[in-house]
Amino acid sequence: MTANPSSNRRSFLRGAMAAGVGGAVTTASAVAPAALHTIPAARAVPPFHGIHQAGVADPPPDGAQGITASFDVIAENPAELTDLFRILTERARLLAAGGPPAAVGITAPPADNGVLGPDLPENGPVITVGVGASLFDERYGLSGKRPAGLTAMPMFPNDNLRPAWCHGDLSLQLTAADADVCVHALRDITRATRGAMQPRWRMNGFVSPPRPSGTPRNLFGFKDGIANPGSVDFGRLVWAGTGEPAWAAGGTYQVIRLIRMLVEFWDRVAITEQENMFGRVRDTGAPLSGNHESDLPDYSDDPTGLVIPLNAHIRLANPRTPDSAGSQILRRSFNYDRGNDDAGNLDQGLIFQCYQRDPHAQFEVVQRRLLDEPLVDYISPFGGGYFFVLPGVRDAADFYARALLT
Repeated sequence: MTANPSSNRRSFLRGAMAAGVGGAVTTASAVAPAALHTIPAARAVPPFHGIHQAGVADPPPDGAQGITASFDVIAENPAELTDLFRILTERARLLAAGGPPAAVGITAPPADNGVLGPDLPENGPVITVGVGASLFDERYGLSGKRPAGLTAMPMFPNDNLRPAWCHGDLSLQLTAADADVCVHALRDITRATRGAMQPRWRMNGFVSPPRPSGTPRNLFGFKDGIANPGSVDFGRLVWAGTGEPAWAAGGTYQVIRLIRMLVEFWDRVAITEQENMFGRVRDTGAPLSGNHESDLPDYSDDPTGLVIPLNAHIRLANPRTPDSAGSQILRRSFNYDRGNDDAGNLDQGLIFQCYQRDPHAQFEVVQRRLLDEPLVDYISPFGGGYFFVLPGVRDAADFYARALLT
């Protein structure tokens, strides 16, 4: 007699929930791992339980490693979807806490893949989980619960989006001080959730340590994320607010943009032209009108763009007017290096990530201001998506998306 595929999947999920084990990693059409550079960094790991998930308010540590991934959910029904989020929570909680893996019988597969040795480190990965608009289709009866601003990421002018690298039902951000901690966590999670979700696309990244100090640099050599809002403004700019479903309280919108940087072309550009395109001094990060990266440019003193050009990146992205104050975003980006492309060119760039209260009133407003800025000749956005980062897991009895699914 032929086994029922749905029944097999359900049995697998429930067995994985009980034992914390799964199967082999599923291959995705756009999974292209890159070399991860290990730079040890001490840090205080944020707690797993809380109103908000870790990894949003918490900046990655200096020299952090990361994996940004998107998954397609293949659970058959709402019950299997709930099982998926329970299992995902259980694995994430255990990975974050560290300690020895569960004991298994001598004939069973090992409970852990062993990449990190016999015991999991206590400074486990920071794990951030989001959901895409496609999860709220007719499959699971969630269409009436979709967050108000959650849509598929549109194609913007100057984009070169590739479908296999876009969107997804679920996003996963893994961040740690060491590359193998991220790799271990990805293998553990995909093993435990096999049969319920499968990788769609994935990119490995890293955060450069401060050189020589201050904000980390991107692969164009410029400091990235200097103008992030302070935590005092997170309630106004980052965390979901009024107009959202009740279950979404504590969550936030995540925008991911995979951006190829044409570094070999960029390296042939004069430094003065590079600095004019960004509006900052490359070495210090200071605005062209200042001396330190923390200096605020005063555009009222430079109305014609004599010092900071009118089309400079920082001036367009954040013109510092009363009207633009509400469109500020929280950047949490990673660099990537995938070796060489088929033509022998360096394949490097930015895993741009930002968090905000409303992607249409914030990210997209900024994106429209940046239309046809000079930098577009040196970058090629090819993937990413919009996701809603779920509210935090409150305690040991809670799980990701509980308020959404129950």
